[in-house]
Amino acid sequence: MSSGQKTVSAFLSMISALLVLILGLTLRWPLWMWLSAIAVLLATWSIATHSAIRARKRDPFPPGSLIEQPAPPPVERQEQYVSRVPLASREADYYFLFSARVRWIPIDPMTSDQSVNPGALAVESVLARAGRITATMHPFKSSLVQHQLNAALAVMEPDRDGYLRAMALEVELTLTDEDQERLDRLAAIRKDEAVWEHQRRYEQSKREYLGDDVLTSTGSAVVWWLAKNDDHVEKTVKDIGLLARLSSAANDREIDEPFRYLVPEAFPPPPGQDWAMAAPVQEEPPVERPATTPADLFSDFFRKVGFRPGEDEVALVADQVAMAIASRDAVTAEEIRRRFGAVQTPPHTNGAGPAPATEDDTGHQPYDG
Repeated sequence: MSSGQKTVSAFLSMISALLVLILGLTLRWPLWMWLSAIAVLLATWSIATHSAIRARKRDPFPPGSLIEQPAPPPVERQEQYVSRVPLASREADYYFLFSARVRWIPIDPMTSDQSVNPGALAVESVLARAGRITATMHPFKSSLVQHQLNAALAVMEPDRDGYLRAMALEVELTLTDEDQERLDRLAAIRKDEAVWEHQRRYEQSKREYLGDDVLTSTGSAVVWWLAKNDDHVEKTVKDIGLLARLSSAANDREIDEPFRYLVPEAFPPPPGQDWAMAAPVQEEPPVERPATTPADLFSDFFRKVGFRPGEDEVALVADQVAMAIASRDAVTAEEIRRRFGAVQTPPHTNGAGPAPATEDDTGHQPYDG
């Protein structure tokens, strides 16, 4: 008897005993009726238990009542290894080398057709599936394509004729050493070309910025230079001549008239004009200059060799020249000293400090740097 049947029997016996107990107490049975009721309950429970045991022992499906079917033959999975089979890639003349373990099972295991080579069909099916994927991939992504093939070929799929289902395991995808070397070289060239192209565009943009914006005129060049040296205004003022030359060279034209005096080597002042006073003064009437003196010629010498007013070399050279010609022309030597700062100006007669600069006997303003 099963545990379920035992539970049901015990439950029914308990209910029967409770009913007998309730009836006996309600009707106030005598003792002999209690004993008779208990005997009937025990007999009934014994008969029910014996019947259940016999029913369980009896076979529900006697021999011959079931039709026995033959057991299906075990499914045999067969495998075949393929190695380095060329598969087309997206690039012409570049092929992937495919290696894998091909596994297959027949679709109908009850049939056995000796005229069919299942291994060849399985390999052909796997290669066709792999080729459809590799044909759309670049050869330099062989590692990535290998993982995609492992996933795509990991499922059994039927071949085109429906004889079997095939899959591939342990897929490996490589390239020949020569193709891999060519791809590495092409990748390096493409990277260098991209860097060169970015550099060329940067230089072209910089040329357009300087030629079409910064150096269109001397004024725009000065503003640009002042913006780059906003803390050095004096430096910008000193570089105006250089900026004027840059602007004229960038636009293939002569230096603008207002800035030519800042480029004395390209536009020398008229004969007799002092080097330090080369800048034209247009608002004042021209002053008649005295005749050219040796000191004026010395000024032309300084201008032609590239000295600028205020440089220490100017005073040093002027002092050396004045000392050399003092024995021959003391007046000219003294004029060179006064004009080019070779000696200090003597103090004022009343002791109040240096005397103000005045014109010398020749009518020339002393050079104070």
